[in-house]
Amino acid sequence: MGKTKTAEISGEVEKKKKTKPAGTKEAKAPGLKGGERVAAVSGEPLPEESNEEAKDTKKDTKKTEPKVRGKKYQDARAKIDKTKTYPLADAVKLVKDASFAKFDATVELHATVKKEGLSVNVDLPHATGMKKKIEVADESTLKKLKDGKVDFDVLLATADMMPKLVPFAKILGPKGLMPNPKNGTLIKDAKDADKFSASTMTIKTERKAPLVHTVVGKVSQEDKELVENIKTVIAAVGERQIVKAYLTATMSPSVRLSL
Repeated sequence: MGKTKTAEISGEVEKKKKTKPAGTKEAKAPGLKGGERVAAVSGEPLPEESNEEAKDTKKDTKKTEPKVRGKKYQDARAKIDKTKTYPLADAVKLVKDASFAKFDATVELHATVKKEGLSVNVDLPHATGMKKKIEVADESTLKKLKDGKVDFDVLLATADMMPKLVPFAKILGPKGLMPNPKNGTLIKDAKDADKFSASTMTIKTERKAPLVHTVVGKVSQEDKELVENIKTVIAAVGERQIVKAYLTATMSPSVRLSL
């Protein structure tokens, strides 16, 4: 009779005589000596979830989780009837009342218009409270543009600088920063920069959507100033071109205007 050998797998030990049916070969397990064989094999453990699969599962969970608003937002939201549209003066008061930011929040106008590609220049009667960095184009400006750096809000240029700015039209154009005579950013002399009004702005629709977004002032401003700024923007865009418009303050819920 052959020798009896044992192999321990998953904590189990079994003994069997070394016998095999005629005409069959016995597979040897790696690491066993000649004449030794595996007597018992337990079931294979389930494969662990890969890191990539775990990440995908977490992403799916985040997508399905509903967004939970804070108590301050919910309290502000309760002041506004979403089924109503409000006259401009009432909307301004309501937006200011619903603002809960600890800082001087910015008041914004958002509108859906009838067509894309809309672009108008507006000179607001009152400052919006937003500080703008105005730069007169020179050689240092060209160097920054070559590096793809745009650190100004308004770019003014004299006629002799315009040909040098043309190569950067793809950078300046989409941002509404390309100087032109229509919005007063093409000046005769660098000294004329002092006469430029920072309240002048260019209002454009999004690149691929008929949507307009613009700042009209600060919550700390008088209601009258905000109303006059908003009326100026609406008149420039064209009231008939506006499908619907909303007024909101930073982090606060919006109020729909009745036009």
